[in-house]
Amino acid sequence: MAEEIEERRKMVIAMKGHPGTGKSTLAQSLASLLKIPLIDKDDVKDCAAPVATATTAALVNDLSYDVVFRLASTQLRLGLSVVVDTPLSRRSLLCRLADMASTAGARLLIVECRPSDLTEWRRRLESRGAGDQTNWHKPSTWREIEMLLESYGGCTEFDVGDVPRLVVDTTAPVSVDETVSTVIDFIVSNGGSFNAPWAAER
Repeated sequence: MAEEIEERRKMVIAMKGHPGTGKSTLAQSLASLLKIPLIDKDDVKDCAAPVATATTAALVNDLSYDVVFRLASTQLRLGLSVVVDTPLSRRSLLCRLADMASTAGARLLIVECRPSDLTEWRRRLESRGAGDQTNWHKPSTWREIEMLLESYGGCTEFDVGDVPRLVVDTTAPVSVDETVSTVIDFIVSNGGSFNAPWAAER
């Protein structure tokens, strides 16, 4: 049993992308198929709603990342692969993930959701935000997305170095299942094994 666990190649599948680009839908499908934990930054921020104010927003955001990385580290320590769902908007966050993966002897992969059809992205974003009070920390209008991107100042477009990255167009005219299949092929080509106990049957 110990040898079987040792042979597994732990993976950190890090989602990347702006709000409303479809990364959470894709992350959920991947985690469900692969039968591995999904750690979603939005889940953490949702729990912080009672203490979130204009003055604590930055602190809540930073603490949310801290919680996500701590939870991911624990799963890796237990021998599990993980899907980490965050915008991954800054290179410093990638560096933290890379350090965490290296410490755990895991392989880090990036799956970036980048919609080419801005009209469809806008439709999805505003449809999601309409009347949903649980999304208090997520942009719900196109103007809010524009302001968010302006605040990033271009820092979201950074060099990922030698970390394998797959960019998927989440507004392409293909089904979610087809997109998931493309991501699975990417994972397999980078060391993921579907014969391993953590993976699902294809």
